[in-house]
Amino acid sequence: MEHSKNELGKPATIKDIARALNISITTVSRVLRDKPDVNPETRKAVLELAKKLEYHPNQVALSLVTRQTHSIGVIVPNLDYFFATAIRGIDEMALEAGYTVMTSQSNESYGREIINTQRLMNGRVDGLIVSLSSDTLNVDHFRRLIQRNVPVVFFDRVGGDLHANKVVLDNQAGAVQAVTHLIEQGCRRIAYLAGPANLSIGQQRRDGYVTTLQRYNLPVDENLIVYSEFDREFAYRATLQLLDDYRPDAIFAVSDRLVVGALLALRTRGVRVPEEVALVGFNDEPVVSLLTPSVSSVAQPAYEMGRMATKLLIQQINSDTSLPPQTIVVKPELVIRESSVRKG
Repeated sequence: MEHSKNELGKPATIKDIARALNISITTVSRVLRDKPDVNPETRKAVLELAKKLEYHPNQVALSLVTRQTHSIGVIVPNLDYFFATAIRGIDEMALEAGYTVMTSQSNESYGREIINTQRLMNGRVDGLIVSLSSDTLNVDHFRRLIQRNVPVVFFDRVGGDLHANKVVLDNQAGAVQAVTHLIEQGCRRIAYLAGPANLSIGQQRRDGYVTTLQRYNLPVDENLIVYSEFDREFAYRATLQLLDDYRPDAIFAVSDRLVVGALLALRTRGVRVPEEVALVGFNDEPVVSLLTPSVSSVAQPAYEMGRMATKLLIQQINSDTSLPPQTIVVKPELVIRESSVRKG
């Protein structure tokens, strides 16, 4: 269209809009960035003319003015089902808000997490969405960013003492649901495959496990609590050792990756599931519904958690003032299948 060009036949700019309406470039910029304190009539005139001229912002120039690149950095421990689903939520919310997403994975390594953080910041992302690696004991690299007012949101695996926005699952409640269900099925010696000892989600799920046993006046046997990496082979070996030495009648695992290893070990020994040993996992990955028997698992809304984290980050990026940190707690839901239901 003719009116999409200025008098030199080039795409319309902020200067063209300002000149046509006899207002400052700064005012036009504030309207187009949806900033407050602009006269409503002026705002309406700017938006109408921008639409008529088919104005499209120059993102490079805009980033120099706003010091924003409209890109978000994401650091996750791995790309398993939970994190892949969360990233899909992050990406879709970011797309709706006009942001692009740069994703990296730490592979459960503290050193790699630091390198990924530095590279994303060197790429001038506007903020970070982070889930900590299982190897991360020191969060000073994120603390320094927060002290510099870099927008950072943590989700799922978070640094407890960091003054930042967080989106977390009520892990303790999820464990309570799982262990209560197993007890109601008649299980009394419930083992817990706990994951890494330092990881917050494992600790919180352990708290739910212990609290539930105590509520039902069942002993807490430390021999039935096994710490490990998120590794199926480790869970396989740990389950064989449990069967040999302590013989549980149920196993609750901190993740579905571990519960699959446990199921393979039970099959190796010819142990009937759930009649002799019942199983419950955590994450409700698609694979557990396809196993024989199908495996009960605590579901967490990964997609929604990703969207929530992104919304918090974008609010923080676009705020002219420092917003107080929020912690959003999401509720889990136990999905009961064949592996934990004892008949009669």
